[in-house]
Amino acid sequence: MQTNGDDVTGDQAQAAALPLSMTGKASSAKAAVGDKPVFAYIASLPQPQRAIAEAVDALAAATLPDLERSVKWGMAYYGVGDGWCFSSGAFAGHVKVMFINGADLLDPVPPVTPTGMGKATRGIELESLDDIDAAQLSAWMTQIAASPGLGKRR
Repeated sequence: MQTNGDDVTGDQAQAAALPLSMTGKASSAKAAVGDKPVFAYIASLPQPQRAIAEAVDALAAATLPDLERSVKWGMAYYGVGDGWCFSSGAFAGHVKVMFINGADLLDPVPPVTPTGMGKATRGIELESLDDIDAAQLSAWMTQIAASPGLGKRR
């Protein structure tokens, strides 16, 4: 992933300190479609969340050649085809990767049921780069991208 520190706005830079009790939105990043807003969102994150989010983004780009990106609800959203398939959001102490309809579409089903993301959403929580199982995460990305995503992109 390529980022440019000049692309980070003042609002996104303020998102760098993630509250310990954070629930709900991952950050105050504004909704926007495209690579540049996602790269700016990721660049605004503190370490180690930034490194984890960069690795997830790079794996998504390598796994899904027609990848599209967006920032929604303070998180990076990824999709191919007609909708969004999964998201990556930084929280205090970890990065969540959440697969929309993951309970129904993924094998094996990821272990985490995120709060407020829908009954069928499943994901993983990554506290460090060492927590990334690239082969499994790539397999989940491929599986979820093979099914229709959620919501139309504009």
